[in-house]
Amino acid sequence: MTVSYEGNDYRLVMFDLDDTLAPSKSPLDDKMVELLRRMLDVSLGCIISGGNFTQFEKQVLARLGSFDSVGNLHLMPTCGTQYVRWSGDEWETVYAEFLTDDEKQRTLEVLETGARELGLWESETWGDILEDRGSQITFSALGQKAPVDEKAAWDPDGAKKESLRAYAAERLPDLEVRSGGSTSVDVTKKGIDKAYGALKLMDILGLSTSDILFFGDRLDEGGNDYPVKALGITSVAVHGWPDTHAKLSALLDQVDTRS
Repeated sequence: MTVSYEGNDYRLVMFDLDDTLAPSKSPLDDKMVELLRRMLDVSLGCIISGGNFTQFEKQVLARLGSFDSVGNLHLMPTCGTQYVRWSGDEWETVYAEFLTDDEKQRTLEVLETGARELGLWESETWGDILEDRGSQITFSALGQKAPVDEKAAWDPDGAKKESLRAYAAERLPDLEVRSGGSTSVDVTKKGIDKAYGALKLMDILGLSTSDILFFGDRLDEGGNDYPVKALGITSVAVHGWPDTHAKLSALLDQVDTRS
């Protein structure tokens, strides 16, 4: 089972979630649901994103529902610090790189202090600003449930996020601090990012970098999708889910033509 892109065949198609398969924190559109089901009939698939598994359930699994090829879907919440797959009866966690209580507490303190000092601690928010995702601590400037348009307007050039990322990275040298979504900063154990998740999945499934095709909206150096590209995995830059839908549809149309 493969899909082809620019003359090469790929056994697994990997995706970022927010702003790649769906708007930030939003459920998959009907068109994307249909397309992913279609893809999973002919290829393995993986979604790797900063959200926790509960977020994956809301955005992805609740929309996909039950279908025959669900076993071809692999989920990597919190930037690959966790790996969840279908056992045949339920979604089971294969591994999770949880932060220690000390690492969590220090991270929460640094992120809040930094945000306040830098003038990034907003008084009007939608949900919690700081979230403990077990294997990841996430700062979301406008809260976890902020509207997409509000998030897009808060930091259009990424400068605010970068100032907090740099502040926290200097004070948490033993941890990995990186920009997340449009208003977020994520902290995990050292050396863990989307590249770590991709490498773990390759090892578990017996794949190489040449077997994977990746779709992401933040492939620029410093973007949270860039580590996957830096591994040498063929990467397709997209700008929102309609762009992903168009490009993936074109690939699957080629599969239909071959068959």
